[in-house]
Amino acid sequence: MTADRWTRAVREQVGLGRFLPLGGPRDGAWIAERAAASVLRSAARAVEGVRLDALRIGLAAPEEAGEPVVPAPASALPPGALRVTAECAATAVEPLPVTADRLRAALAGAAAERLGLEVAEVDLRVTELLDGFDGGPPDEAGVGPDTQSADGPGTRAHGSVPPLFRASPGSTPASESSESPAEPSASSPSSSSEAADGVPVQGDERRVALAVLAVAGVARLTGTPGRPVRLTV
Repeated sequence: MTADRWTRAVREQVGLGRFLPLGGPRDGAWIAERAAASVLRSAARAVEGVRLDALRIGLAAPEEAGEPVVPAPASALPPGALRVTAECAATAVEPLPVTADRLRAALAGAAAERLGLEVAEVDLRVTELLDGFDGGPPDEAGVGPDTQSADGPGTRAHGSVPPLFRASPGSTPASESSESPAEPSASSPSSSSEAADGVPVQGDERRVALAVLAVAGVARLTGTPGRPVRLTV
């Protein structure tokens, strides 16, 4: 790999940020925090009178996290219950604890039902009062600075997620599309051992890639981080 390709790979990895565990130690599945945050922000926009600002997802009890049985991606968190920490602005149309409860339920529900994340706590801090709802996140990154357990101005609303919103150990992340992609052609253009769509052109890696693409809800192979398919002993 050339220096330019190494630099690009590092930039892509840093841009993705941390990876969050999907399931338990034996599941071997993670999701980028940036991707999860975009889903949570979408759910927050449906809550009237609230503007979600900084958002962070981390382990609720790091000392209780397990060890994955498969190699984890770089910057991945170990399997364990998660805490969503967020800052928001809200109107004073209703009491702030009521508004915080509605936002907490929306975030916890989206995390469990749409992503399959095991969220144990949603920690909120209201940092601004709005005269009228102006909606929308302050940035495009989807992930704000880490505000977990920090003391500062604003009204803090902290609580555990009701059991209704907790993902069960065997839950599967919901899919927004049930269509299975067509099987890639082995004659697709290739720059090396992989086709343009990221599917290896031959061997066991190709068979694994095609099996993954055949799963309902899988749209494509991303190749981030690293190769789309990698077999190790």
